[in-house]
Amino acid sequence: MAIDATLEQELKSLIREVPDFPKPGILFYDITTLLKDATGLRKVLNALTAAYEGKPIDSVIGIESRGFIFAPFLAAQLGVGFIPVRKPKKLPAERASISYALEYGTDMLEIHRDAVQPGHNVVIVDDLLATGGTAKAVTELVELLGGKVVGLSFAVELEFLPGRAKLAGYEVNSLLRYAS
Repeated sequence: MAIDATLEQELKSLIREVPDFPKPGILFYDITTLLKDATGLRKVLNALTAAYEGKPIDSVIGIESRGFIFAPFLAAQLGVGFIPVRKPKKLPAERASISYALEYGTDMLEIHRDAVQPGHNVVIVDDLLATGGTAKAVTELVELLGGKVVGLSFAVELEFLPGRAKLAGYEVNSLLRYAS
């Protein structure tokens, strides 16, 4: 999804850049400053929605935790349901789970087994695409349940990290891209 350069610069100006967080040498893009700006938040939500209007979508999946900010709005705008993908032991019913590699160690995500039906078209949403490990794990969960990933949508993408490459073969939409 492409937004015009003026809108991209306007929205980027609302994101706080925090050097050396969470460790030295890392530049953290803090979206909380964008979220608290009503106009900026509305523009992000509208742009995320525009990428999927008119497409056959059955549900929108949000990845814990910041995906929960954007995904329910997108689902409501598209007239479909919202499905949370959570960290372990947060969902009460029968779950499907997947472990995936992190920079140091592993993590796990879970989804209710009855959340995605075979042939179900879903969009996966998160705030940030960096290395792509979390998003790739969620695509695998959806496909394990028989669903089809129509696209993945992110408010921010760090293009200098391999996230998009890890999601090769999927439609990946990101609003705000940082090259370095």
